[in-house]
Parts: sequence; structure tokens; C-alpha cells
Amino acid sequence: MSPKEAIGRRLAQSHAKEGDIPGTVNLNAKEGDDTGYGQALFPVPAEDPNDPLQWSTARKNMILLVCALYSFLANTALLGPAVYIGIFAQEFNVSPNDASNIYAAGLLACSQVTTFGGLMAARIAHCFGASVCEALPVQLVNDIFFLHERGKRLGYYTAALCLGGTGPFFAGYMLAGDKSWRLYFYVEFAFACALFILAFFVVEETLYYRNCKAPTTTGSTHESSSFHNENEKNHVTTTVTNASASLLPRKTYVQTLKFWGVYDKETNFFLMIARSFTYFLVPHVFWVITTYGIYIGLAALTFNYTFPMKITAPPYNWSQTNSGLISIATFLGYILAIPFTNSSDRLAAHLTKKNAGIREAEMRLGVLVPVVILAPLGLIVYGFAAERNLHWVAYFAGVIMTNFGSYFYFTFTLAYAIDSYTANVSEMLIAMNLGKQAISFGMGLDLLSWVMQHGYTVMIAGVFCVILLVNNLGLVVFMLWGKRIRRFMAKTWLARVHRESVREVATH
Repeated sequence: MSPKEAIGRRLAQSHAKEGDIPGTVNLNAKEGDDTGYGQALFPVPAEDPNDPLQWSTARKNMILLVCALYSFLANTALLGPAVYIGIFAQEFNVSPNDASNIYAAGLLACSQVTTFGGLMAARIAHCFGASVCEALPVQLVNDIFFLHERGKRLGYYTAALCLGGTGPFFAGYMLAGDKSWRLYFYVEFAFACALFILAFFVVEETLYYRNCKAPTTTGSTHESSSFHNENEKNHVTTTVTNASASLLPRKTYVQTLKFWGVYDKETNFFLMIARSFTYFLVPHVFWVITTYGIYIGLAALTFNYTFPMKITAPPYNWSQTNSGLISIATFLGYILAIPFTNSSDRLAAHLTKKNAGIREAEMRLGVLVPVVILAPLGLIVYGFAAERNLHWVAYFAGVIMTNFGSYFYFTFTLAYAIDSYTANVSEMLIAMNLGKQAISFGMGLDLLSWVMQHGYTVMIAGVFCVILLVNNLGLVVFMLWGKRIRRFMAKTWLARVHRESVREVATH
């Protein structure tokens, strides 16, 4: 039995190395390397059982599950009250457009308010907390999973986030039996408390400072090896020390429960916030921001705002309780897409093998090609259904098509951005969340007014469709010139600023 195996579960090791261009990685495996899809693991894990990359798959998946459930709950709380827009308008004596603006804006506080201003304030507090739930799973995926797992694991997070769009379904049926709209916020608050308790016992801190080289000690050197990258004609020497001398003991379960006093003590908080805004200048990051902002602002909010109003009016005359049934279409769109969650990882692994073991960040983007026009077509179907009062099945078809396509873009543009740029992911996620929320807020603020003034076909099937299609066609730019963009960005002052902020090698 080897020294590593003697302490319990064998630790993973790898000789993978990133090239001079961020997003280009040599994944040729050497003897003794652990692999994924037959290729070396990246980032290279430390010889320390406390390194999150060394944790068991079951533990990693449990942590991701809890944080993904937080994202699901946050999104259901945000989107669920869409079916209450008419009720809010009547109860607080405001216009439907003003009532819809609570999404731009404390679950328990929402259930207690008696004025529209109070409801708006409570929703602002709630959204502040919900933004953390959106960013945290992405950071966790980057911290605890390897490159070949990112697409699949980000897909799980995306599924949870997107399925939060079923919130109106639950909210609508809570109106049955003369229940108040306040009940929905009570139920959300109860689930949030349960998740808080579960997270305390399950989610371990993932902040870990990892060195590029294996840890060294006064013990003797066990092995020294070098491997040659024939494609790039450079040599890399790796030293592996005696495992029995270098390995640290795994923290006890009680020690893993500690959540206080763990933070990046070397980073100035205000400098970090200021530096986050510079990520808007990174093309890969900006594409993620526009993708999320447009899909949320022009698709998700369009469906949640307009369907309850259309379906409760003639010629449909559905009850307010049933107005949330559009969430079934949301559910179906995402469920049909989930089987393709690991498609980008598999495609990238296949293309890496054909490329002599050299991985390029753009290799995962091919899976987006089949769905480029699917979501825009969904908006066309929905827009004409609303304008011409077509059968309710047409509404559902439009939503299913749009959400199927959005799942691909949500998941794989995000994975591509993380793969292709040396970044402090925490700071990058701040920029992503601020950007996408600003875009969706700006587009959703007067969305109902635009639609009512210009018509469903003009705005939804026309303007919104074109904007979404232009964003989707950004795929062509990155598939053809993505590596050139990465090479150019790597030489800029901006890249130097971002590289200097990266202390945790695992963040890329």
C-alpha cells in the first residue's frame, strides 16, 4: 500500500499544465496520473486531503446540491408572485405595470407588509440575499470540481436556478381555498430556514490556497520526473515529495463546521469591489452578462408578466389560480434539456483527444450550434399566440422552445467564461451578477408598457426576438476568433491586474 493510500482514500494527482494563453491546457496524462475522460486533471490538486479538489465525489455533490437548492428557492421566491400582479394592483391601488416592478426591487417581511411601498422595500432586501444564492454555486463549482466536470456541474446549478421559474405554479395554487397571497412567503421562509440548518451541517468552507508545486519538506525526494509537450516544444519539471512527510491530516467533522474567521485577509474589500467592474471589459464575461440579462429580461419576465394577464381574460377566462400553469411549460423546457448537461464536457474531451491532448476553451461551444435559433423562434411563437389569441398550447410551445435553448446558453457560456480567462472568480461573479441584474431590470421595468403600447407581435416576436438572436450569434465570434481574443486579452494591462488578484490557483 502506498503512503497516500495508507492514510485512507488515495489522493488524486496530475501533471496537467496551462499554457501561456489562458484557456489552453495540456491535458496529456503521465504514468500515475488520475484522469477524466482519459485526460489529466486540471487544476492540479495539492497533496493535501483538505484541498476541496481532493474531497470525495459524494461530498462535493452534496455541497453543490444544497447550494443549488438555495438558488432554486431564491428564484421561486422572486418569480412566484408573478401570478399576484393583478391582486397587488387591486389591493395596493397601483397599475399592473407598477405592480410588476416588485421584481426589480425578506421573505418574512413580504408576508407582513400592508402597503405597496413596504412590499417594494421587502423585495429589495429579499433580492439582495437572492443574489448571493445565484453566485455561490458557480464559485463552488470552480473551487471543488475539475475542468472536465465543470459543464456538467454548472448544468446542475443552472437546472436548479431555471426550475425556480416554476414558482408561479405553486404560488397560483396557494390561492385555492381562499388562502392569502401572504401564505406563499410564509412557506418560502420555512424552507429557507430548513436549508440554512442543512447548509450548516453539510457545506464546508471551500476557500483554499493552493501552490503550483507540490509541498516540500525536509524529507527526502521520492521522485523527480519531467514530461515533454511535443506540440508546444517545452519541458515542464514536476517534483513529488514523500507523501508520508508532506500530507496534512484531514480536518475533523467538527472543524469543518467552522464558518467564522475564514476569509481572504489579504484583499482590500473596497479594492475588490472596484476591480470587479473591470470584468465588464472582458469579452467572454460580457457575453455571459448579456446572455443572462436578455434571457431573463426579455424571455422569463415576458412570460411571467403577460401570461397571467392574457389567460385570465377573454377568450380564455382561466381562473387566477390556474394562471401559474405556464410554469409547467417552463419545467418541461428545462427537463428536456437536462439530459444534455454533460454534452459540452464530452465534446471538449473528444476534441482534446483529436488535438493531441491540448484543450482549448472554445471546444465546448459546439453544443450551442443546434439551439442558436430555437429560443428566438420560441419568442415568435409566443408573440403570435398572444396577439392572435391562439390555443393555449401555442403559449406553452413558445415557452418550452425558449427555455430549452436558454438552458444551453446559461450553462455553457458561463463554463466557457470560467475556462477562458485567468480570473478571480469571486470578483468576476460580482460583475456578472451586477450586469445581468442591471440588464434584466432595465428591460423588465417597462416591459408591460412596451407590450401594451406596441403589441405582442411587434415587441415579443419582433424586437425581443431580434435582440436575443443577435446575442446568440455571438457564438460565431467566439468559435472563430475566441482564441485570438484570449491571446490578445492575456497581453493587456487588464489581464495583469486580474492575474495579480488570483491567489488561489484553483480559481482557474
